[in-house]
Amino acid sequence: MSAKRQALGPRFINYAAMADGVATLLFPHAEVVVHDLGSQTIVHIANNISKRQLGDDSCLEDLPADLDGANRLGPYEKLNWNGQKIRSISSVMVDEAGRPEALLCINFNIGVLEQAKHALELFFQSSRLLPQPEALFRDDWQERINTFLHTWLAQRNQSLHSLDREQKRELVEALHGEGAFRGKSAYDYVANVLGMGRATVYKYVKLIRES
Repeated sequence: MSAKRQALGPRFINYAAMADGVATLLFPHAEVVVHDLGSQTIVHIANNISKRQLGDDSCLEDLPADLDGANRLGPYEKLNWNGQKIRSISSVMVDEAGRPEALLCINFNIGVLEQAKHALELFFQSSRLLPQPEALFRDDWQERINTFLHTWLAQRNQSLHSLDREQKRELVEALHGEGAFRGKSAYDYVANVLGMGRATVYKYVKLIRES
């Protein structure tokens, strides 16, 4: 155990260990800071991304005067030194008498996530897409099957993986009604998508036609 840990005292050693665990799990995006409410100073920092130092003032002047009964503050947002947004939450730690003695503050850097969100928004901008080429998609039976199939599923609040045998049969019948099996290799395609044997799909369609 380091000298810094030993100087904390047994209860604060536990808080420091908790801080190290959370920071390790969320590395490199999270910093966890232990504030001593008695001295109003920082006594432990795990994965320092805020460039604060041990012994610095906690800057906790804005805390409620009476923390009794409180167990959490936040989540809230603040700005880090590098201009990136930090989302924080503070847990109130109490002593054996139930009095608040420390704050365990988790500061999560959401700047990287915001950059990823912005990149995804740019990628999925509908304004960048052109209409499907009519000549290319006029005879695309797979596209028509996919569109009908997922519309059918959405209307019934179902997914492909949740369909039982009877529901699959109903879907094959619905696809037949839409003319899905006019395309070459349509039986193989539908069987593959629905996880059925081609012979089973063919049997369902044959029964429909005979009836």
